[in-house]
Amino acid sequence: MNPNEIPEILHAATRALGAEVTSPWFLLQLGLILAGAGIAFGAGAVVRSRIDMTSLAMGWPAPLRLFMRVLVGSAPTAVFAALMMLTRVAMVTSTWPSRSYLLVIAAKLAFAWLIIRLVTSVMRNTFIVRLVSLSAWLMVALSILGQLEPVIEGLDSVSIVLGGLRLTPLLLIKLGVLLVVALWLSNIASNFAESRITRSTDLTPSIQVLLVKMIRLALMIFAVAAVMSAVGINLSVLAIFSGAAGVGIGFGLQKIVANFISGIILLADKSVKPGDLVTIGDSSGRISAMKTRYISVAAGDGREFLIPNEDLVTQKVTNWTYTDKNTLVKVNFSTNYEADPRLVCKLANEIAAAAPRAIKLKPPNCILVEFAEAGMRFALTFWIADPDGMDNVKSEVMLSLWETFKREGIRVPYPVREIRIRGGALPVETTVEVSS
Repeated sequence: MNPNEIPEILHAATRALGAEVTSPWFLLQLGLILAGAGIAFGAGAVVRSRIDMTSLAMGWPAPLRLFMRVLVGSAPTAVFAALMMLTRVAMVTSTWPSRSYLLVIAAKLAFAWLIIRLVTSVMRNTFIVRLVSLSAWLMVALSILGQLEPVIEGLDSVSIVLGGLRLTPLLLIKLGVLLVVALWLSNIASNFAESRITRSTDLTPSIQVLLVKMIRLALMIFAVAAVMSAVGINLSVLAIFSGAAGVGIGFGLQKIVANFISGIILLADKSVKPGDLVTIGDSSGRISAMKTRYISVAAGDGREFLIPNEDLVTQKVTNWTYTDKNTLVKVNFSTNYEADPRLVCKLANEIAAAAPRAIKLKPPNCILVEFAEAGMRFALTFWIADPDGMDNVKSEVMLSLWETFKREGIRVPYPVREIRIRGGALPVETTVEVSS
């Protein structure tokens, strides 16, 4: 094509488009489309107000309930498509078919959107539903208008070559759409595998978490590789970027990689597992979840500590339930020198043995540890079956000790301070006010 002819072609196309837009039949079809849209909107509002999905779909399977909800929500689209087809039939019977082409396009676009929405109703991720729906409807719209092939050729004509890899807008669009769909499918498969693994009673919690993480990682890698092969990207071509990517990962993602490897180590050696009661630095609580980068420790007061996996490998960790959940509780207290120490130990042992959570097979033990300046110091130890609520148990035992000592006349010492003044009394200044 001669470049000098391009202005003439554009000018002719503009005149043809202007003549078509200003024709009476185009304006009539546009008015019918707008009227049909208004009627469809009103009909959809009536349908949604008259149908109660809660009572209608009660007891139905979840996918069928979702399908019906999408169908009722797409009622305006269905009504609009039906009106356009009926109007098209009426126009064909009364005039030339070429004078109702806009009605056909509007009806096909509406039907395409309705079918796409019903097909994507099985997806639960809202973002993926919108992405797939818009992408599919755009392709169908271009196909209906006869512009799909020119658009594909135009997107494929612009390219950038990087190390033998030819990148085009069409390739990137295909790669993005297929990658989203593949990752969505891999997520569904990994969730299904996780539900089966977590229901297995033969596997420990650590092995369950390890298997789930390995399956998720393997499925993700397989999905990415399959998509890249599907769009025609040779994975060996990407080897040119391996050196720079390796340096970037080494410096920029070293903490992420360290936490990931630490998480694998923790799951493999079973030093901590979901449900364990741990103390890490100033944070104490039960491990509620073990993620790829961190573990979640529930403190019991509504807080959750997110601790990197690397800290559990490099720092000191107290696991209260590593091999045995039985926990030794220690209560320190004092009495004055007027009390009988043997009677004090006997009363303390009886109180600890009567505690509801004390283990009966391991009797408590109370010993005299020191003759201190203020009184005698004792240490009472007893065992409970679970470290949960250890402070509450300790508090109940101390309250019982206080009540028993008060009843038996045993006093708990407290410091007494005496102030002695040498050299006589201190001078006292007095002020006398004289009023006139």
